[in-house]
Amino acid sequence: MATTVSTPVPGRRRRTPLARREARWAYLFLAPWIVGFLVFQAGPMIASAWLSLTEYDVLNPPRYTGLDNYRELMTDPQVARSLGNTVYYTALHVPLVMVISLGLALLLKRVGRLQGFFRTVFYLPVMTPAVAVGILFLLLLNTQDGLINRGLALVGVEGPSWTTDPSWVMPGIVLMSLWSLGSTVIIYLAALQNVPRDLYEAASIDGAGGWARFRHVTLPMISGALFFTLIVNTIASLQMFTEVYTMYFGNRETQNTFNSDAATFYVIHLFQEAFQFLHMGFASAMAWLLFVIIMVITLVQVKLSNRFVYYEGEDQ
Repeated sequence: MATTVSTPVPGRRRRTPLARREARWAYLFLAPWIVGFLVFQAGPMIASAWLSLTEYDVLNPPRYTGLDNYRELMTDPQVARSLGNTVYYTALHVPLVMVISLGLALLLKRVGRLQGFFRTVFYLPVMTPAVAVGILFLLLLNTQDGLINRGLALVGVEGPSWTTDPSWVMPGIVLMSLWSLGSTVIIYLAALQNVPRDLYEAASIDGAGGWARFRHVTLPMISGALFFTLIVNTIASLQMFTEVYTMYFGNRETQNTFNSDAATFYVIHLFQEAFQFLHMGFASAMAWLLFVIIMVITLVQVKLSNRFVYYEGEDQ
């Protein structure tokens, strides 16, 4: 009688009891995050996608309307205006934050023993609650009694109406946004400290001046940090809400003295549609449009990073 010998299937190995036990513990520790993701992120996203196809006012059951909300998005002038304000703010805020933060980080690198103190000073404003920042800058930018206009008056410059003149509302908001650039400064400082000193020495031996060393050594070596902050600040700018809402929409006196269109950001308009007018279906469609916009911009930035970002250790 012939006997058959079973041979193990190539590429498949039975896990040992220790491996199975470790896997169970891994899933156990991951369970809080998985449950939180499903309940607080994936679940609401699925619900929002469904609501975006309905007419829903919270008080009555949702009524399916197909793509009507998305068609309305394409023709609503307030959506276009708020999206334009948001893009304009992003185009001003992101480059300014990156350039100023890099300049401050370069200065901090030269401070020496006091570097730790100044790191703390620059980062502390990041810890300020957003509502407090909005109230603070509402006072600082006040036309008559604001500290900024008082400072301009000392040098003979008449300060603008930061909070009431539509042409100056956006510059005032951008000025306010620079309050929290400390986290970007710390990221750049860490990146600058990781640039090998011998690269600067080699460049100096080759006759490179200060600007040449900055352009051909510093920038390529910190390009990863620059790319990271570009993406993070872009996403944060497109979702700007709390500070502006506190300044211009949470203050009845301010609302009565200026045209709110100048400060209506996309997320603020979304919030108003959802919780002021109870147009939950339309607001959900707005949320998904913003999601698509952010995803497309991020994908374009990631694609372009292959040409401009240097990662140490990869083949060039």
